[in-house]
Amino acid sequence: MSHHMTLRVYYEDTDLAGIVYYANYLKFIERGRTEWLRQLGIDQLAMQQATGHVFAVRRVEADYLRPARFDDLLTVVTGLAQESPARVVVDQKVMRGEEVLFTARVTIACLDGRGRPVRLPTDLAAILRQ
Repeated sequence: MSHHMTLRVYYEDTDLAGIVYYANYLKFIERGRTEWLRQLGIDQLAMQQATGHVFAVRRVEADYLRPARFDDLLTVVTGLAQESPARVVVDQKVMRGEEVLFTARVTIACLDGRGRPVRLPTDLAAILRQ
């Protein structure tokens, strides 16, 4: 199941040429992953407070295909690609209508309060497998 999040490109998201600055796509997909987890019923703050576990991006493979511009209405699409005991791999894309502008495969690790890799909490892994 994929999650769709709509966002508007603001002036602050663009560079002098009026196109979205490349690093802002990483912010857009971060928001998309957060909302995807929220839709699945995963409360990251509650997880951190209860167990000390947090998510951290370990790897991003990104392709910039076409530019987005000021005032564009974009959709961030997020879906699970793979899940293992300690990692989640997510496929994401940023679209303008039917046009794909950006794609990314993001590997996320679960860390304990000391920043060490740990297994995903059992209940979280079960939610991801559904």
